Amino acid sequence: MIIYEVNLTVDPDVADEYAAWLRPHIAHILEIDGFLGAEWLERDAVDENGDSEKVRWTIQYQLCDRAALEAYQRDHAPTLIREGQARFGGRFRASRRVLEPMKIFNPNRNTGSG
Repeated sequence: MIIYEVNLTVDPDVADEYAAWLRPHIAHILEIDGFLGAEWLERDAVDENGDSEKVRWTIQYQLCDRAALEAYQRDHAPTLIREGQARFGGRFRASRRVLEPMKIFNPNRNTGSG
């Protein structure tokens, strides 16, 4: 599994409109082959620069493998990124990173015998 993380910093005066656009945007991405699910997370208001005026969200998409991510980045991402930029211009920033789980821990799983 691969996690494709998109970190968003959005101007507060367009945050509601951006959120309304983001919901179907995420749904559209989840229809692309290889995507397994997504989580939309709210980040703390203060970032490392001390700027508390912005709205901060993280979207973590789960994909089946790196080949699915590469196909998305090649065939879909450029158009989808342009759509957001065309609609919201300089009113948001996005950064992306790729994470690959090394080990998944589940504290609720019974590991004992019996």
